[in-house]
Amino acid sequence: MDAQSVKNTDCAEEKGYDAGKKVSGIKRHIAVDTEGLPHTIEVTTANISDKAGAKTMIAKQAAELQKVSNVLVDGGYNGAPFAEFIDEQLHATVEVAKRNELHTFAVIPKRWVVERSFAWLEKCRRLWKNCERKLTTSLAMIQLAFISLLLKRL
Repeated sequence: MDAQSVKNTDCAEEKGYDAGKKVSGIKRHIAVDTEGLPHTIEVTTANISDKAGAKTMIAKQAAELQKVSNVLVDGGYNGAPFAEFIDEQLHATVEVAKRNELHTFAVIPKRWVVERSFAWLEKCRRLWKNCERKLTTSLAMIQLAFISLLLKRL
């Protein structure tokens, strides 16, 4: 599970400001399986925190995610309240993949899967920036991009 902030174009009606990434736009929240295929996607304004967006995403799709036993997240999702929410909604454990203490680049085991899914989205030129007026249209474009990727695999 991870989130990605995306810049908006001028036509977007709904936008927020992500102070951490210094991006005015939207935030894509995504939960993928071990192969990088999406199980649930949520689009919010960029001012919504990663945890709050993930909670909204999980709450909407809890019935479809009941077979999930372990949720791998990055350091932005740490904390007991988030872990308790996941346990309450999905009866799953939360595993936080942390970076090592050295300030060098290293691929974090298993974390590359969700990052690769975001990279697949970046191959779609329309998704480089948010060109849509409504958040629901942005969500639909992301879903279409993943459907296109799945069809290419057949």
